[in-house]
Amino acid sequence: MLEEVERWLSTRSWSVTDRPLHQIMAAKRASGSSVSVVLPALNEEETVGEIVSVIRHDLVRQVPLVDEIVVVDSGSTDRTSEVAAAAGARVVHRDTILPRIPAVPGKGEVLWRSLLVTGGDIVCFVDADLKEFSSDFVTGVVGPLLTDPDVHLVKAMYDRPLGTEPDALASGIESDSLASGTEPDAPASRKTAGQGGRVTELMARPLLNMHWPQLAGFVQPLGGEYAARRSLLERLPFPVGYGVELGMLVDALHLVGLDALAQVDVGVRRHRHQDGQALGRMAAAIYRTAQLRLARGHLVRPALTQFERVEGGFEPRTYPVDTEERPPMAEIAEYMERRVA
Repeated sequence: MLEEVERWLSTRSWSVTDRPLHQIMAAKRASGSSVSVVLPALNEEETVGEIVSVIRHDLVRQVPLVDEIVVVDSGSTDRTSEVAAAAGARVVHRDTILPRIPAVPGKGEVLWRSLLVTGGDIVCFVDADLKEFSSDFVTGVVGPLLTDPDVHLVKAMYDRPLGTEPDALASGIESDSLASGTEPDAPASRKTAGQGGRVTELMARPLLNMHWPQLAGFVQPLGGEYAARRSLLERLPFPVGYGVELGMLVDALHLVGLDALAQVDVGVRRHRHQDGQALGRMAAAIYRTAQLRLARGHLVRPALTQFERVEGGFEPRTYPVDTEERPPMAEIAEYMERRVA
């Protein structure tokens, strides 16, 4: 590991307990900063309501840390919007934001558009599929931005249990060494500590270590819980799909430097896990995002072929890989008009 990264780990990696809530609130009052929390959501009726409720109870009613909670629905076919609104969030549908630019599917698309419908000086993103949610996910990543003016982006780091529930263990789900992210002879303690984040370990971490070693210290580079200053976010391009988190880290490194980036340990993250083929599509999008940033070149074949067993053998299924990015929001006329107004 680079000496620069070792130093960064000692000066820019913290625990949520390092900044008590009263300290964060004092810093917010002193700075006059506002905080927006954004939940990108697609068919998350089972979890989105609890997340919104916890944030409202802990960080709106008990202490006024969060100024707005916005759920951006990207086309749910279940009751995600109704549940989120009932819990107290402002719900905005993706297609109603910047309608002159037709929306495309993807998480990054939703995050990019959310900048137009939020007003916070600090924007905190939280995935809508988290279970057993704690408001520490918000205070942990927002805290350093309020207390340290030199920090511009903060990622949450955590354990990600995989296959540790009784039903998963009984059925053998994710029991092979590749899926669990551990070597075949890894100690039992490592296997049970939680090795979620398979795309991180098999794709993102190798890419960062080889090509952007300054970012090798991030424990969860692809994690969906992070916060940043609007002044940074509005200058970043947004890959429309799963590559958004890796692209954001790499671009932020080039814009503001390593010392402006940080991470905070918030404990344990529990969420729904994707199947292997979905992870393959995610990995392909992340690889494409990395490739663009390495050479700004063009993909020869922006598609991924996977295989499904059918009667008589295997059948190929080819999926497009995200090939579009949204420009920095600061270049969008509607956004600039809003700032002038």
